[in-house]
Amino acid sequence: MAQVQRMSRLMVKTLRDDPADAETLSHKLLVRAGYVRRNAAGIWTWLPLGKKVLDNISRVVREEMDAIGAQEVLLPALLPKEPYEASGRWEEYGDLLFRLKDRKGGDYLLGPTHEEVFTQTVKDQCTSYKDLPVMLYQIQTKYRDEARPRSGVLRGREFQMKDSYSFDTTDEGLAESYRLHREAYIKIFNRLGLDHRIVSAVSGAMGGSASEEFLAPAAAGEDTFADCPNCDYAANTEAVTFELKAVEETHPAAEDIATPDTPTIETLAAQLGVPASATLKNLLVKVDSEIVAVGVPGDREVDLGKLGEHLAPAVVELVTAEDFEGRDDLVRGYVGPQGLAKVRYIADPRVAPGTAWITGANKVDTHAKNVVAGRDFEVDDYLDVVVVEEGDPCPKCGTGLKLDRAIEIGHIFQLGRKYADTFGLDVLGQQGKPVRVTMGSYGIGVSRAVAALAEQSADDKGLCWTPEIAPADVHVVAAGKALQTELAVDVAEKLGAAGLRVLVDERPGVSPGVKFTDSELIGCPKILVAGRRAGDGVLELKDRRTGEREELTVDEAIARLTAK
Repeated sequence: MAQVQRMSRLMVKTLRDDPADAETLSHKLLVRAGYVRRNAAGIWTWLPLGKKVLDNISRVVREEMDAIGAQEVLLPALLPKEPYEASGRWEEYGDLLFRLKDRKGGDYLLGPTHEEVFTQTVKDQCTSYKDLPVMLYQIQTKYRDEARPRSGVLRGREFQMKDSYSFDTTDEGLAESYRLHREAYIKIFNRLGLDHRIVSAVSGAMGGSASEEFLAPAAAGEDTFADCPNCDYAANTEAVTFELKAVEETHPAAEDIATPDTPTIETLAAQLGVPASATLKNLLVKVDSEIVAVGVPGDREVDLGKLGEHLAPAVVELVTAEDFEGRDDLVRGYVGPQGLAKVRYIADPRVAPGTAWITGANKVDTHAKNVVAGRDFEVDDYLDVVVVEEGDPCPKCGTGLKLDRAIEIGHIFQLGRKYADTFGLDVLGQQGKPVRVTMGSYGIGVSRAVAALAEQSADDKGLCWTPEIAPADVHVVAAGKALQTELAVDVAEKLGAAGLRVLVDERPGVSPGVKFTDSELIGCPKILVAGRRAGDGVLELKDRRTGEREELTVDEAIARLTAK
């Protein structure tokens, strides 16, 4: 028998007004509907209704992970420093790590992700190729000390995540494990009712080769992805690339020109009467304290996140005024690549060999024109680092790209042997010799999926859950009179006996208007009302998602709701 939960006994306190600090729809509604409550910045309590939704998502994830042969484990959240120091991530994670000491002075952390510990676990348990392949997963709390936790449970410092890892002896085996996870993720998000896109992504500090993100389009999303309207290309903007094409043109010799009071691209373009795209912008950054110049066309901006992903695990920061002190080769506002002998020069592929630019002359109030890439200056590394814009050409077919906001709900990586190399993860191969294991890493934001679903499906009345993850199948509402309450409770018990999960609002002293408002705010798929025709044994059934209503007898309502 499924549970019948009475609202009179349920710990829930709905709110009429939005929380003062809430900016996103999911943050507002999950708090107002009594699903979560804030404890501190980025730290949330999951109340009974919220815990049911969280558990339902976890159940779907478990079922699909088990279906591909993955085995569930539970690793500790409190972890020793040494494995993360060995991988380099004790330093790479920087301030994102929650670090602590035990009473003996030993260093520990709260796990942000578990590649290191999973690798050590498999090394301890698997010694032969006969033990592989193996796929392990867990659903567990992760911890990251976000500088600006916001948007409710979308970006917290403590969050629920499913992370899984595959271990194979061959690259072909890794590709198969990756495929299995990819297909499982599609099934998971389809079952949850999440509209999603699979996009190419960069691996960044995770390392490895192939990397794809699962994004849920939503206005509250912090990720921007590019989508081609003409072909199947889709990618996180950090992974969008521009093809490097050399230009074979003849240009006059470079020439210095006086440009007083033009320290910005805008002032330079205005004084010379040229488009910003004819100028070369040179941004100075620090990469692990080393000053590096980044060249992009003057009409484009450097995507610092993209640059950081390319250069990970190095730390990328903007230079400050102090960094120019004692550097006569760096003239603030007038930097040009043709005078940077002691500085590494990175350029966007648009600054291709043979292209000519107006750029800084490395002299105060002076720029240079006809400065040609490959002739007047050399590029040390070409990296696609500009902010992608609407209409940029699709790397696959050339059509103008469309941009949209989305929430990252999943990410899959072919890690390769990065962590196996770090920890010496070998097994005895078929030929009697050690074989280095290759790995995959696959994550789903379980608590984040709750917010993503709320963002995508809520309406002006409240939450609107899909049947698979709703806290109840049906919300039975007693309008208020004794006869209506008696009928509502009786129907709820019958529905529960038939195997449905039922929430029944029989609260005494609560007006019908408040009950109806709460039922729409809470967002169960079906709302069954014992109202004005209760004396005739007639109920009103409402579909929360479509708004359709119909009057049914008790037997008809039970038959309709229990029909498979």
